[in-house]
Amino acid sequence: MHIEIHGRRDADAPTLVCSSGLGGAAHFWMPQLDALTSDYRVVLYDQLGTGKSPATLPADYSIDAMASELRTLLASHGIGDYHLIGHALGGLVGLALAMQQAPGLRSLTLMNAWSRLSPHTARCFSVRKQLLAGSGPAAYVEAQSLFLYPPDWIAANIEQLQIDDRKHVAGFPPTDNLLRRIAALQAFAPDAQALANIRQPTLLIANRDDMLVPWQCSRELAEQLPNARLECFDYGGHASSVSCPDTINTTLRRFLASVIHDTEYAA
Repeated sequence: MHIEIHGRRDADAPTLVCSSGLGGAAHFWMPQLDALTSDYRVVLYDQLGTGKSPATLPADYSIDAMASELRTLLASHGIGDYHLIGHALGGLVGLALAMQQAPGLRSLTLMNAWSRLSPHTARCFSVRKQLLAGSGPAAYVEAQSLFLYPPDWIAANIEQLQIDDRKHVAGFPPTDNLLRRIAALQAFAPDAQALANIRQPTLLIANRDDMLVPWQCSRELAEQLPNARLECFDYGGHASSVSCPDTINTTLRRFLASVIHDTEYAA
């Protein structure tokens, strides 16, 4: 599996592990690097079967398997204590790590994640799968930004999005891998007791204008976790770490500082 380690390299550096959403790619977190690498060691990786981590995923692929793969990857690079930042599917991986009682997991930041798939999200994925089957990767990729970003942000960044779309089509993952990853996130349904046993400090970040995952899913998840708080923003869409990096980076730094230095988190 492809891994990148950025930022501080000294032994005392707190480590952040960033886990991406459905796309699975390390480069999703580029808008966060400058803000985080001065104080932290930042670990990025391409999830198995995506990007620079080619593999044929099994038919019964699961979020638990993704969490186990990440545990193995971190252990192989000698990474002990860490704080997990996960976006959507990556947030589910973080929950799975906590439920597996993964050693070294010190906190969770879950961006637009959920404990129960919303019927709205299920319908979005149904449309996306039909688009892929009927029109192919180019149409799937072009539609993707509609689910990720606010309309005005798309309009202001259309030229860069068109460049990115061409890259994504050229590097499109095997269709079976993508469908198995979608099936894995759709099947993720932890029971209430398993969530209640998660003790790590947890920050949930949601956006009220998220087109893909209703913000209420984060509120519901926050209510199920014993040591969680929710930050909900009016603007940013599903991928607010890209569309509103300054807001997200400030929020991440504030939460991580409160956990690492054992101080009260101030919204």
